[in-house]
This record gives sequence, C-alpha cells and structure tokens, in this order.
Amino acid sequence: MIARRTLLGAGAALTALPGQAFAQVDPLATGKTGRWQGKRDGAVAAFLGIRYGNDTTRARFRPAAAPAPVRDTLPATRLGPSCPQSSRIADQREDCLFLNVWTPDANPAARRPVMVYFHGGAYSNGTVIEPQVFGATLAEKGEVVVVTVNHRLNALGYLYLARLDPRFPDSGNNGQLDLILALQWIRDNIAGFGGDPRRVMLFGQSGGGAKIATLMGMPAAKGLFHRAATMSGQQVTASGPINATRRAQALLDRLKAKPGDLVDMPVEKLIDGLKAEDPILGGGVYMGPVLDMKWLTRHPFWPDANPLGNAIPLILGNTRDETRAFDDPKSEVVRTLDWSNLAERIAPRLRIDAHPEWVVAEYRRHYPAWTPEEVFYAATTAGRSWRGQVIEAEERAKAAVPAWVYQLDFASPVEPARGAAHTHDIPLVFGTIGAEGTVSGTGPAAQAASATMMRAFVNLAAKGDPNGAGLPAWPRHTLPLRQTMMFDARSRVVNDPRKWQRELFARVPYIQPGT
Repeated sequence: MIARRTLLGAGAALTALPGQAFAQVDPLATGKTGRWQGKRDGAVAAFLGIRYGNDTTRARFRPAAAPAPVRDTLPATRLGPSCPQSSRIADQREDCLFLNVWTPDANPAARRPVMVYFHGGAYSNGTVIEPQVFGATLAEKGEVVVVTVNHRLNALGYLYLARLDPRFPDSGNNGQLDLILALQWIRDNIAGFGGDPRRVMLFGQSGGGAKIATLMGMPAAKGLFHRAATMSGQQVTASGPINATRRAQALLDRLKAKPGDLVDMPVEKLIDGLKAEDPILGGGVYMGPVLDMKWLTRHPFWPDANPLGNAIPLILGNTRDETRAFDDPKSEVVRTLDWSNLAERIAPRLRIDAHPEWVVAEYRRHYPAWTPEEVFYAATTAGRSWRGQVIEAEERAKAAVPAWVYQLDFASPVEPARGAAHTHDIPLVFGTIGAEGTVSGTGPAAQAASATMMRAFVNLAAKGDPNGAGLPAWPRHTLPLRQTMMFDARSRVVNDPRKWQRELFARVPYIQPGT
C-alpha cells in the first residue's frame, strides 16, 4: 500500500514536470536521493529506468559519479538504454547507468528482502532489458523487491589502460565500480520502495555470477550486500595486469590509436576494436575485471576463498548440459561428429590444456554406450563450464562457510536437444517461464521446477538460508560429501553427482579463461 503522505506529495510534484501528467493511482516512491513515479505492472509496482550514475560519455574510462539528489518527482516508466556492444540489442548508448525496481508496494514500512540481478553475456555483452528477467512475477510471488541493473561493459567498463596512461587508473574495473554505485543507490533508497537495505541479495547468471564472485572480494563492495547466488558464472581468478595490458595494446593496435585517442573516439569504432585478436586466448579480445591492486587486490577464489566474502551465504549452481547452448545440436560441427574427429573438436572447447584424445578415450571407457555427440557435450561442459564452480564450492567448504550447490537437471521440453543448457535456469528463478526467449515451456514440470528454484532463492534473500517449508532439505556443501540439489520437476539432493567427471578433470590445472 502506498503511504498517504507519499500520495499527498504527488500534486506538488506534478507542477515541476511540465507536459508530464501522472494518474493519481500511479505508484510513488521516495528515497534519500529523490522521488520517482512508476507504473502498475500487474499486481506490483514497476519503477523503470532510474538513473543511478551520471552519463559517462564525456568521462570515458573513469568512475561514474552518482547523480545529485533532486526534489522534483522523476518519471520512472520506461526502460533505460543498454551499454554499447557487439550484440544486436536495441537502444545502445554510453549513457546506460540505469536500474529497474519491481515491488509489491512502495511502503517504507514493508522492509521486504531485496533481490538484485546482474545480467550475463560475460563482461562484454548483455542487458537486463529482456522479458525473462523482468521482475514482476518474482516480486509478486516471492514478496520481495526486485532490482535489475545495466552497467558499462567491454572496453567501456574493463579496458585496462592504467599501465599505458596514468590518466586512467580505474579503467580496468569501471564496470565493477558501476555495480558498486548501483548498490550504494540501493542502500540509500530501497527502503522507499518497500525494501530492506540490510537484506540485499545479489544473483546473476553467467557473467552476472562472475561479477558477483568478483564483488565478494572487492573492499569497496563490503557491506553493500548480504547474500549471493551465482548461476553458471564463477570467477576463480581475475585478469592479471600484464595480460590485461597486452589486451589493451592489441585493441589499440587494431584501432591504430593511443590511449588518449579513445576518449572521444566514436563508440561504434571503439566497439569494433574488440575484434582485435586476443594475444593470449586467440579470438576476440577478452575484457574482464583486473587485479589492479587498487580496487581488486587479490583473486576472488585463489589461492582460497577470499576471506572478505566468506561471511556472505552463497548459492552456486550450473546446468547439466551447459554447452548445448553454445554449439547448436543442428550445427555442422555437431551433426558431423564421429569418433575420428571428436578429439579435434573438443580440444578448443575444453578451455584447459588437457589431452583431448585421452579425454575421449576415458569417456568411451567409462560410458561405452554414449555417442560422439553425448561425449562432446559432456566433456566440454565438465571441462569448460563446471571447473570454476567446483573450485569455488570446494574452497567455501574448506573454509567452513555457508554454501549450497545446485545442478539444473530440468531439460527443455520445447527444444529437447538442448537438454538443461546454459541460461535455462534464469526463467525458472524469475518465474518467467514462457516469456519471449525462453525454452522452459509452461507445463506442470516447468511450473514445479520454477516454484522450487524461486522459493529457494527467495528464502536465501529473506533469511540467509535457502531451506524452508515445502522444499526438499538442502544441506550445505561439505567435503567429502559434496551435497548437490538437483533442480527438476521433482528436485532432490544427490551427493557428488558427477564424481567421475569431476575427478577426471581435476588432474588438469584450471586457469580461468581470460585470466
């Protein structure tokens, strides 16, 4: 319910907005730094496109500043732009520091848990402007306040120029600093939207999860969030400053530019620079957080779980068939697989320096009935996608700090060949099954899997523990049991569900790709 004094202030606010008319039933929220007029979104209130950082177009490669507090009521009814990138996403602009809030009602007395979502797309692409991460359903069913955040990506957020030009000492971690700025806005304002600033949970998928793992080890983020969940996204190590400098130089070489030239270069040309060949990995140049010894002073999970984040209760998860999202089962690469070419094709996809013929031979010995396609997806998932999560979960267990591990087993009924692939857990947590871009379907099995995942995440946000009424008991991840929740139509806990594959790849050192 909207506070009476908030409604009374609406009339005065209208006079400050020439040409802008608001219906009296539209929701209002007031925080320490401003007042916003949202709109109804089904059973909840939505506040869209709220600015949390000033336009960085003329402050490229520098930390963003928080907007000055304002007394006028600001409209918050339209989604903001996304960061410029190579993906085909509409409305890309450098002025992209906006967030969105969904709340059952903007009652400051409500003090509901706050769930803040960071998007995937590694550190170079992505947006929260897509239907499967709209927060209305989660806010309504979970009785929580949902926040989604856009921020600077790729060269705009992570191009490390500090060792090439002293004018840009923060350039390698500006994307992370944007997220910290958003969390500071939440701390200062979310109570006015019905949220509890002392119960802020971060959750993110793929790159979003990696951003969270990194924030857990950043002193500037300490105290701004209190629980976390990483979904198919981990960050064992950050990019080292030497390799990050080599990558920056590769981009500069492609653009035939010096660091200072990038400041006012057309953003489209700057993004084109990302096509420079990565001097370490090959392919397009990698961008990500940097161990700059200023904002990030040690790796997130090496040599152990960063003590700075150990007090934060953490859910970590992956999907059973991660790489079925990356190589289409209908693609030429997969359709023409056979035992003669399998090792050659998995080699670059393992992302570790493992003997590919040996990997194939071991899978054939252990799973003699499997096809080349089954080995292809299982080996690349285990080698590429799980290793970071396994390491992070084990380091948390060694530190005896709270962590709960899951594996998504719910397979897409819409695209069965994709199985339980990368990104398939997003709509299950948000309750957006059936939304544009999802393949979860809307049948009873999808509803059951979604209800279980959503409730577990909401429980973590509310009380720092995913367990609760109506859910199967989910024990903490400990060694040597490695308890793992298998989310499916009928979820259950299994100990060390992929022991053989885990042990197979544990023989090979893991270096986080890009670092």
